[in-house]
Amino acid sequence: MSEFNLSHGIEPEFEQARDEILKSLTESTVFEKNPDFKKCIPVIVEPERVISFRVTWEDDKGNCRVNRGYRVQFNSAIGPYKGGLRFHPTVNLSILKFLGFEQIFKNALTGLPIGGGKGGSDFDPHDKSDNEIRRFCQAFMTELHRHIGADIDVPAGDIGVGGREVGFLYGAYKRLQQKRDFGVLTGKDTRFGLNGSFIRPEATGYGLIYFVLNMLTYMGKDIKGKYCAVSGSGNVAQFAAQKLINLGAVVLSLSDSRGALIVKDPSKPFTNEDIAVIADLKVRKGSLEEIKDDRFTWLPNQRPWKNLKKVDIALPCATQNENDADDVEALVKAGCFLIAEGSNMGSTDAAVQKMEALRVAYNESVKAGKPAAPLWYAPGKASNAGGVAVSALEMAQNSQRMTWAPERVDQELNNIMTNIFNESVDNSALYTRENLGSVVKSSANKADSAVSALPSLVQGANITGFIKVCNAMKIHGDWW
Repeated sequence: MSEFNLSHGIEPEFEQARDEILKSLTESTVFEKNPDFKKCIPVIVEPERVISFRVTWEDDKGNCRVNRGYRVQFNSAIGPYKGGLRFHPTVNLSILKFLGFEQIFKNALTGLPIGGGKGGSDFDPHDKSDNEIRRFCQAFMTELHRHIGADIDVPAGDIGVGGREVGFLYGAYKRLQQKRDFGVLTGKDTRFGLNGSFIRPEATGYGLIYFVLNMLTYMGKDIKGKYCAVSGSGNVAQFAAQKLINLGAVVLSLSDSRGALIVKDPSKPFTNEDIAVIADLKVRKGSLEEIKDDRFTWLPNQRPWKNLKKVDIALPCATQNENDADDVEALVKAGCFLIAEGSNMGSTDAAVQKMEALRVAYNESVKAGKPAAPLWYAPGKASNAGGVAVSALEMAQNSQRMTWAPERVDQELNNIMTNIFNESVDNSALYTRENLGSVVKSSANKADSAVSALPSLVQGANITGFIKVCNAMKIHGDWW
């Protein structure tokens, strides 16, 4: 990767995301089969535009408060910039560039006409009143409104920005622009004429499980009865857990920034009633440690991964780099065979290398005719693309001035996640340097019961997204 002469040690989160993409490309045959694609690299890793601004707002005591606001408009080759707004004290330019860069390829994977962007602020909504959050959102939009539009840049929610905040932001935008431009923000409420989309709150969590179902089909396994470790307790984790429960899986854990909530006995797992209690708790800005139930053990300052005796499937759904190499070892020891990210870049680079090494070792055992225990990993840019996919479907509904039935949106989401899986599998097999020979299945034969090698979904997702964006950029004259 040194041939590209890229910076290191300045923006660690962004550099980690960038280097993962480059690793997938350089370790595959993409550049051998398409030598000109190398010329795209120095261009695609630079944002088209970075907007930084101050946000001054008034707290409940009448004090003037100041935060930093950002919007990283990374790439518009395929469509208008699309990506969420994050309100969290850890937000900085490196994190938003990493998220925006990942968003380019995630959005390309959906097959929908949306580019990549991300934004937010170091504002912490956790200890703020409803009125303070409203005033901050309105102050934030006084600058952001100059840079967004239904055909330019369409923000949505992310950590710290839910339906309430999107409503405040849209109201401020409408007053500042003096027009009702429904398509300028997604994640809107479906009530009160706000033209949101059904299934949008559920989309990332549901989409994650639809992706996992494709992985299980490929592996010849069923979701029913599988022991599932889930981290996080926000929208993604809640709806992933809900979908798992409805499909007959056993949810063993949830977590938040203060610790992990683990079931004591897998025969008494999380239920839909528990998820409803947790959803209400999170609206009130509470912590899982407040839940007093003899079925659960509260583990302060811990994640679920090392605290479960038996796990089949692990789903990181909290934040970036929450799954490290030693966590992978603990999960494998507990019997885990599938890890799929609901969070963005949920695994550290060391964890990804560990999971990919275990996948390669499994493939070698299949080639030798003695299949060992598998481990298959799905990166967030593929497995958690459901949220932005339904955001794009919301944009389509806004353009039509229509609201689709929940069943239609859910089916579209399922189809999109299946297509992402299929393309990732097929492009991984096409461009890999692994000698998989006849022991790997194509996506068209994924339901075949024969034991198969497991293609790299990291490589497949990165390559699929990159090729789509790279070709569009060349057509536009962005590189030559």
